[in-house]
Amino acid sequence: MGVTCVCPVPVAEGKSVQQTVDILHKKLEQLGAVKQGSFCVDCETYQSTGNPGQPSKLLYVMHNSEVPLSCMALFEGGPCLTADANFDVLMVKLKSHFQNAKGHKVECRGSRYRYCDFLIKVGAVTMSSSARGISVEVEYCPCVVPGDCWNLMREFMQSFLGNNVPELPTVFAAKPEGLFAPADCVDTMTQYLELFNKLRKLQIPASNVR
Repeated sequence: MGVTCVCPVPVAEGKSVQQTVDILHKKLEQLGAVKQGSFCVDCETYQSTGNPGQPSKLLYVMHNSEVPLSCMALFEGGPCLTADANFDVLMVKLKSHFQNAKGHKVECRGSRYRYCDFLIKVGAVTMSSSARGISVEVEYCPCVVPGDCWNLMREFMQSFLGNNVPELPTVFAAKPEGLFAPADCVDTMTQYLELFNKLRKLQIPASNVR
């Protein structure tokens, strides 16, 4: 994996989530991007039972179709754990310590596109079967140093996102001289978690995303 940026995209005025996604697909195809299958990122929220009088902490268990044999567990405020897919079974056995927050599962599903050295994923984010927003993930595959390719990524994203191009993700800003974490996609999943948490708080009328 190369340097990856995940950002929200506002729903176009007068359009639904799916109509806005279709517009983005069309823009990518006009650039010459080729569709290469689909993707899915999901997030389950667990709340620690803790001891009486102590504040409970949140644990986010995430999956990414790009790494189907792995599972990410991100604790609120850190740290982050990478495990195999059986971690979900372990969480069931730990139900006396971590309770599943029902109705808080978030999913992002959509299409993958390839354009030269860029991999683009446009997804509709849903929670409890209702549309919450749109995500765009852009990966520049040849590079693992954010500072060396961010201007190029911004220029590319501007070609189909216009004024909705994001600033440098905070996960990179915290380590300007450091390398992107390509092996286990921790940086990418951290960005998805930030996006999901923002969309959870939005009051959006339920809409059909199909």
